[in-house]
Amino acid sequence: MIQTQMDPKILSVLADKIQIIQNKQEFIYLVGPIKLPVNLYGETVSFNWYCWLKTKEAEEDYGRIIDKLSAYNLAELQQSSVLVYGDFESSDEALIRMHSICHTGDIFGSKRCDCGFQLKQSMKMIVEQGTGALFYLANHEGRGIGLFSKAMAYILQENGLDTVEANEALGFVDDSRDYSDAIAVLKALRSKPVTLITNNPKKLEALRASGLGVTGRQPLWGDKSEYNEKYLQTKVQRSGHLNDIEDDLHDES
Repeated sequence: MIQTQMDPKILSVLADKIQIIQNKQEFIYLVGPIKLPVNLYGETVSFNWYCWLKTKEAEEDYGRIIDKLSAYNLAELQQSSVLVYGDFESSDEALIRMHSICHTGDIFGSKRCDCGFQLKQSMKMIVEQGTGALFYLANHEGRGIGLFSKAMAYILQENGLDTVEANEALGFVDDSRDYSDAIAVLKALRSKPVTLITNNPKKLEALRASGLGVTGRQPLWGDKSEYNEKYLQTKVQRSGHLNDIEDDLHDES
């Protein structure tokens, strides 16, 4: 590890943007807010961006925190983050989305799933509401199995297995995602109740089990095509997603 003698002025700027959150026996460094103008459906929308890093030990000397980062090789690891819009801390009404990373859908625009659509649409819903936050959960790829395993699962899906069967055939459970880190960050940013954008009852259960106030749920279906019809049906029929559009999923495209 390279030890640096950081300029005190630089350190004071960074230290003012870092907070430490304890989550059970671990700790989370949360950095932000950072102004982030975003191109959303052709319009520029300004969000506040935060990123977090989980660690086993808390270090309150921010100079030492920054020194240690060079030894972690963070470019090889995924870090989660959150986009915050409006007066998220104080507003009475706020929408949130716990969005699991989808390399193929979010980045490449894959039509095999609806993740890319859900990402952009939930951001749009938050802006239209006036206040909210989108949590982008980096360790959730493939419902928690990772990108390489997801690629193998795709091969199995091309040979007749559905999403659940493919994950289980590789030795995984259908859904191993954990929301505790995101919930800890949410609690640090807001204490008032939230409305969750989701079709997944497990996300609702996780929020309610943590003691957070949840005033309701907004469904988020769309972007159905010949490429993801079976995937969407499996979400409802096998993974327990709430069937707000179950009839639509059985209609002809």
